[in-house]
Amino acid sequence: MESLPNMRLTTQRQIILEELGKVTSHPTANEVYDMVRKRLPRIGLGTVYRNLELLAESGVILKLEVGGTQKRFDATVEPHYHIRCAQCGKVDDIEIPVQEQIEDAAHQASSYEILGHHIEFSGICNSCQQKGMN
Repeated sequence: MESLPNMRLTTQRQIILEELGKVTSHPTANEVYDMVRKRLPRIGLGTVYRNLELLAESGVILKLEVGGTQKRFDATVEPHYHIRCAQCGKVDDIEIPVQEQIEDAAHQASSYEILGHHIEFSGICNSCQQKGMN
């Protein structure tokens, strides 16, 4: 585990990172809380939420925010894309190469210094397709 910039890795943060790293489901803070509580029964939801926010601000984890949906957290910080089910809200990684030329195009089209980009696809997951929800 790499050291966190300007942040002490407390036992709580270590366990949050370990539990988040075990899943690929991009859990909400409540879901992370449910996972962590099995190991730290006395931890509070607020503590988990604050630590998730701090870890995200430090770049140790990703915080996925899309308008009108709950924040989700991802232990994979390398550039990658996501796909969200428009029916149930499930979020998965989508394994396609990161399109770096998009940043070059954005730089050419604006006066901004481009720091990066986030792309999220939407669709209907297999589970919802099988349920006939679409």
